[in-house]
Amino acid sequence: MEDNSLLRTFRTSGFCIIDNVIPADRCDEIRSSVEATVKRECGQYASPEGVDFVPGLINHDQSFAPYLAEPRLLEFVQRVLGEQVRISFTSAIINQPGNVRGKWHADWPFNQNNAGHVQAPYGDAVLHLTTLWMLSPFDAGNGGTLVVPGSHRISTNPTDSTYGVDAEAPHPQEVHAAGAAGSVLVFDSRLWHTTAPNNAPNARVALAVRYAPWWLNLEVLRPESDLRKQMVTEPGASENLVPSVDPAVFDKLPANVQPLYRHWIQPHP
Repeated sequence: MEDNSLLRTFRTSGFCIIDNVIPADRCDEIRSSVEATVKRECGQYASPEGVDFVPGLINHDQSFAPYLAEPRLLEFVQRVLGEQVRISFTSAIINQPGNVRGKWHADWPFNQNNAGHVQAPYGDAVLHLTTLWMLSPFDAGNGGTLVVPGSHRISTNPTDSTYGVDAEAPHPQEVHAAGAAGSVLVFDSRLWHTTAPNNAPNARVALAVRYAPWWLNLEVLRPESDLRKQMVTEPGASENLVPSVDPAVFDKLPANVQPLYRHWIQPHP
């Protein structure tokens, strides 16, 4: 079965690509919507040079929402993390032509520079999934994300200053994740990856949607939480911030997507 083949690839390499999560005839419309939203919203958020970034995208744009629980994708996520899963991040990431190459890292909660990180060395278990939705085709020319196959099995990553790896240097085993528009790159959040230069004339448009099991504590990401105040605000530490979902937005989400966001609904004052 294709699903078993994808799962084997994921277990071995730390990533796989699920094709046609967004139908081809919807990609242009959704990409245009996301680009317009990012152009309007990105000025208030810090991002690397040449990269436009908007966290909490679901509050500003729901064009992609019907596919967040696409059956093949959600089944895959549940096979890896268990039946009860939640969306932890929904961000827009647009690599503009001429953007600079990034540094090797692993995503939350494995980035050792963040307040809410899992302490290295890690146990060999999947705790969190990152998915990158290709609203533009991904290839080597336009900055398809660079990954190091198999690096998810290493007990730390280059954000660990004691590890002694140059996070800015090319890796001998690096490859570009490539796929057609509408495909989704799924990877273990431990996987080493980085932003690749976009040498094409057009922007590379993507969504970063991350999935967590029910038991993973996400409160350090929530702007209103006491845990964030204790771990990030008071000591002046650094951490991702995921805006809560506006209740009016939540009410408009498809019924099969709402369970993935119930934990992010903005609390009443």
